[in-house]
Amino acid sequence: MSGETDLIKLYSARILALAADIPHLDRLDTPDVTVKKRSPLCGSTVTVDLQIKEGAIAAFGQDVKACALGQASAAVVGEVILGRTLPEVAQARQQLKAMLTEDGPVPDAPFDGFEVLIPAREFKNRHASILLALDATFEAMQTHQEQTCA
Repeated sequence: MSGETDLIKLYSARILALAADIPHLDRLDTPDVTVKKRSPLCGSTVTVDLQIKEGAIAAFGQDVKACALGQASAAVVGEVILGRTLPEVAQARQQLKAMLTEDGPVPDAPFDGFEVLIPAREFKNRHASILLALDATFEAMQTHQEQTCA
């Protein structure tokens, strides 16, 4: 199978549909914390705004400038992120990275929508973009926790 055929398969209809309909694309007017992450390899960026109440994400906004895979990942995150805690986001991030780099299983529910990105395993140059939304959310939650505990 040629590399071109592999890329065509990678950009499935489901991935493209997710990329076209990313939840929470509006930035928050009054976020508790904002984090911008950039993939140095491809230049994709995701900026995440959070409002956190009682240790869980109460409001979420994101600005996504990424390839279709990064956009699809941001869509999966946006669909399930409200109400999540730092340990849940940390686990999802760890599981997604293992799914991509170690042939690990799909992340646990509610993050099991990342299953659509299994074909990206063999495209290591896309992994950073796929991880951006969770990386930014994780860092934002960590930052907020550090600020409120200080």
